[in-house]
Amino acid sequence: MTGLTLAVCMQLSLLSTDAETYARAHKEMSETGKPMVVMVGTDWCGPCRKMKQVVLPEVRKRGLLQRVAFALVNADKDRKLAAKLIGKGPIPQLIMFRKTPDGWRRRKLVGGQEVEKVERFLREGIAQDGAEKTSEPSESPPEGDAASVEAVPVSGS
Repeated sequence: MTGLTLAVCMQLSLLSTDAETYARAHKEMSETGKPMVVMVGTDWCGPCRKMKQVVLPEVRKRGLLQRVAFALVNADKDRKLAAKLIGKGPIPQLIMFRKTPDGWRRRKLVGGQEVEKVERFLREGIAQDGAEKTSEPSESPPEGDAASVEAVPVSGS
């Protein structure tokens, strides 16, 4: 029985370290210069669940999420951060922050999306030319505060 308990505890610790927190993504963006992509959603939202459980794991398998600092923000559990990111806007939203020579650029994709549309959003945002043509000027993303951001794992990671 002790072995089973230990195995369960190890699995839970692996899940929690694999969580894609805003604080971790903000730090990765700051240290590597990668664009940061944040999905803001909730547990009760059908399109949000589809994005987290179906679309994003497929995008991950295809390798695009490794090219950005990625985070999930649960709008119900971290209302302050979600409000800074999307205001009173609809969910789900994918938001990309990218630093360019002209300052910060922000792109967003609103609503439940298919894999191909999310991939196109990411590719265009990663490509410097696309980011500057299809994004709007922005302030830098809100600071990542590990104390106020709850980890939300992505299924299928």
